[in-house]
Amino acid sequence: MTQVLAISFSLNGKTIGVDVPAHVLLIDLIRDRLGLKGTKRSCDMEVCGACTVLLDGEPISSCTTLAVDVDRREVTTIEGVTPPDGLSRIQEAFVLHGGLQCGFCTPGFIMAVTALLKATPHPTDAEIRHYLDGNLCRCTGYTKIFEAVKSLAVQQVSQDAV
Repeated sequence: MTQVLAISFSLNGKTIGVDVPAHVLLIDLIRDRLGLKGTKRSCDMEVCGACTVLLDGEPISSCTTLAVDVDRREVTTIEGVTPPDGLSRIQEAFVLHGGLQCGFCTPGFIMAVTALLKATPHPTDAEIRHYLDGNLCRCTGYTKIFEAVKSLAVQQVSQDAV
């Protein structure tokens, strides 16, 4: 018999209450039950980053996180960082610098960069590489993605100087 638990958490700033079997993964709750398809399933082993979401502001792999573990916590998906009227500045930088092609890995990269820039507004090259280390891209390579993130760091420094 499967144990079902009632959980409540913040999803993209909105409180969600749901009954969920104890074995259900967060990615399945987000995609299948809640209908948010931006978080991608790929490796199911916490190595590719396509399923990255933020849990209390930190990037995690939703493919290896049980849904019950987010009870009374804050989850942010790609839908939660995308403004209703366009793209976030991080998404715009990826487009401007050609840091995406097929787009499958892009939500995971955007989530990692969101966490990076919140934790470290002026990241060094090493800090950028560290935050991007858990994300794989099979189309672009990493140069354009790195350039997009680097441009955001430079832009932030410029804004601070004003």
